Amino acid sequence: MAKPDPEELVRLVEAFPGPSVEADGPDRGGATEATEIGRVDELLDGAYGALTRRWYPELRRRAAAHADGDCLRERVLEHVEAVPSFRLSDGPTALTERREALAEAAALTDEVREIAEWYGTLRSRLEGDRASLTRGERLLHDFGYALAHVLFLGASSPRAVVRRLRLAYRSVGVKIDETASEGGIEETTFTCPYRNVAAGTRGKRWVCHEKLDRVDDGYVSYLAERGISYQRPRGCAGSEQCRSTVARDGPARWWPKTPPAAVGADP
Repeated sequence: MAKPDPEELVRLVEAFPGPSVEADGPDRGGATEATEIGRVDELLDGAYGALTRRWYPELRRRAAAHADGDCLRERVLEHVEAVPSFRLSDGPTALTERREALAEAAALTDEVREIAEWYGTLRSRLEGDRASLTRGERLLHDFGYALAHVLFLGASSPRAVVRRLRLAYRSVGVKIDETASEGGIEETTFTCPYRNVAAGTRGKRWVCHEKLDRVDDGYVSYLAERGISYQRPRGCAGSEQCRSTVARDGPARWWPKTPPAAVGADP
C-alpha cells in the first residue's frame, strides 16, 4: 500500500493543530480566546468552525477506520478534499477583501496558518506522489504516464481530453453510465467492472482505487504538466458508480489549501 501506512496516517491526523474535539472550538478557553475564535470564524465565513467542529471529527473517524481495515484510503482522501473552504480568488481574479479577511484571521490566531500547513501535508501524503508509492504502484503510475503521451497526443482542451479518457475507460471494460458538460467541466459517471475483485479480503473497490487508480495518477501527472486538471475517480463510496472530471487547471485559491503566506496574507 502507498505511504502513509494506516498508523502513520492516524498520527498525522492526530497532529491537527486546531482545537481538540474534546475542547470543540470556542468553548475550549476563556472569554477572550472564545471571542477571538468567534471572530476568526466570522472572518472566514464559518469555514473555520465547520472545519474544526464537523469536518475534523469525521476525518478522525475515517482515519481510525482505515487503520482497522474498514475504510479505503480513497474514502479518507474523498473527505480530505471536501474540507470546508474560504475562497480567495474567482479563477485568476484575486478577491482582495477576502484576502484581507484571511490576513486579519491569521493575525488573531496562529492556527489559521498552522491548519493550512497541516492540511497541505495531509493532502500531499494521501494523494501519494510517485516517491511515496510502492515499487508495484510506481510501475503502474509510470505506465499511466507513458500511456498518456499516446492517449492524449494532440488533445489540448478538456473536451478533447475527456473523449480520449472515456475511450480508455471503455477499452478496459468500464461502462460509461452518464456524461455531463457544464462551465468548462467535463464529468463522466461510470461503473468499474473490477469493484468486487478481492472484495472478500481487501474490501470493495480495492483493486479499482488502491491499485488501478495508480494508472490514473500517471494521467493526472501528465495532464497537470499541460494545464489540464483531471480529478480521477471519486464519489463512489455509497453506490456502484464513480465519477471523474476534467477541466482547465485554473489558479483558484482557497484556505486551507492556500496558506496565508501564499497570497500575502501573513500578519
